Amino acid sequence: VQLQASGGGLMEAGGSLRLSCAVSGLTFSRYTMGWFRQAPGKEREFVAAIKWSGGWTYYADSVKGRFTISRDNAKNTVYLQINSLKPEDTAVYYCAAASWVTVEGSEYGYWGQGTQVTVSS
Repeated sequence: VQLQASGGGLMEAGGSLRLSCAVSGLTFSRYTMGWFRQAPGKEREFVAAIKWSGGWTYYADSVKGRFTISRDNAKNTVYLQINSLKPEDTAVYYCAAASWVTVEGSEYGYWGQGTQVTVSS
């Protein structure tokens, strides 16, 4: 199983970014997909999740209204659109897959390697 996150970079505050996570080795359409992030010196935190069908999404309060999670089951890819970037969004962003609908990181069995997002003020 491989989860390959990409799309990170150095951005200015107020900008937008779209992260992608390409998944292989599992039946993508059967998994809940989540995005998590870990800032320097902080614990990993939940960002967003989307059910296998795409009909259910859930966001951390800190990103509601600015982040949008979506998926394309035909491409085995999940996306995270980030708008109105803030310096506090600086973190390594990880995608993960879970066999059921959950926002708990410990319940995600598969993880990608992460992609760095750095937002300058």
